[in-house]
Amino acid sequence: MRTTSRRRRRLWAVAASVVMGAGVAFAYVGTGGTVTWPGHAVASTSSVAPTTAAAPPPATSTAPPPNPVLPFNAKLVSQNIPVKGGGVRSGACSGSLISPQWVVTAGHCFHDIDDTRTGGPPPYTMTVTVGKLKDSDPGGHTAQVVDVRQSPVNDLALAKLSAPVTDIVPVTLADTPPAVGQQLQFAGWGSHSATVLGPSDHLKRGHFTVSRIKQYTLEAQPVGERTVDNGPCPEDSGGPFFVSDDDRTATLVAIVNTGPPCPQPGAETIARVDVVFDWIRGQIGLQ
Repeated sequence: MRTTSRRRRRLWAVAASVVMGAGVAFAYVGTGGTVTWPGHAVASTSSVAPTTAAAPPPATSTAPPPNPVLPFNAKLVSQNIPVKGGGVRSGACSGSLISPQWVVTAGHCFHDIDDTRTGGPPPYTMTVTVGKLKDSDPGGHTAQVVDVRQSPVNDLALAKLSAPVTDIVPVTLADTPPAVGQQLQFAGWGSHSATVLGPSDHLKRGHFTVSRIKQYTLEAQPVGERTVDNGPCPEDSGGPFFVSDDDRTATLVAIVNTGPPCPQPGAETIARVDVVFDWIRGQIGLQ
């Protein structure tokens, strides 16, 4: 949470002095009245010039700013997902900020006990962190998911945050499909294994090329040798595939859905954003 503080400015006033052989008097003006500095006499009240209090300084934040590199990226974590037979498990996904109070991620990140995708208030606590590259980064913002909207055509969902994020530029949404051969960047907070689950403590990044365009999804192949740190693994679901010229702002083209066991080669299946462009804008109130 961001915190703010006001620095109190102490005002010094130089009293008018009357030379009476005792020296010059200096008074400290504060909440406690007038205090005499040692070794100096106090000037009479009639000799102290009136002072005008200065306006208080504007509020300043002491919280570190978000990391300037890909600040729109989102890490989604839950510790209390119900399981059949009782009990709970942990889980994680990835995503990106698309407006001050909405994140886009994979639809299957929100489900009931039968793993059926669900909308509305989630049945478990999902914490979202944006604006970091590492868990240990001092900046960033954390909020809870309070509402979920499931895409009508692909494995994509919108998650509403409990508080808006106002100092990060959200991604722009692609409204046309990419071309085959177009290169996309990937980012996610997923695991580093296909079998040992647990989100990463840092943002993973990689490069892919669009290899096929389907009705509601794309296929993308890794550029170069694939590793667990440059390609999607479990818990990278919802991670953005995007284009960016400055590593700060981006256009979101698609999101992680499924793919081969990491770090095996093969095509990633990613949900197209352009086919739900109008639906997304309608759900979150963009004009």
